[in-house]
Amino acid sequence: MVDLDAQTLAMLKAHNVSQGGIALPPARDDACVLGSLQGTIRHPERFSRRFETALKQARAELGEDALPALRLHDLRHTLDTLLLAAGVPVKVVSERLGHANATMTLGVYAHVMLGMQQEAAEKFGALLYGGTA
Repeated sequence: MVDLDAQTLAMLKAHNVSQGGIALPPARDDACVLGSLQGTIRHPERFSRRFETALKQARAELGEDALPALRLHDLRHTLDTLLLAAGVPVKVVSERLGHANATMTLGVYAHVMLGMQQEAAEKFGALLYGGTA
């Protein structure tokens, strides 16, 4: 279970209303965001196949160059790379991913952390010498 911000929740609820209330059970606070019509967990492989089908259709309609070919799992990597790059603590990102520990997260996202080294050095220098980073 992960927390969602108020704006995302409002957009999800508005989408639910735009669908004519077909999927009202998932609008419950304790329901899965991407759950079934009953608000239960969908099988991951089935959900991934539906994503792939929808992506292929969108690419055909918009043009192959307008939308990159990607896997559903790529969206997960993008989200968590952005969170780490924004300075969200590794432990928090690890929990959102459902990783057993932060070491696992660091192993997967080490490339993001390496890019943050210079920024960390600048911030430390600012703390030491009273400048701004």
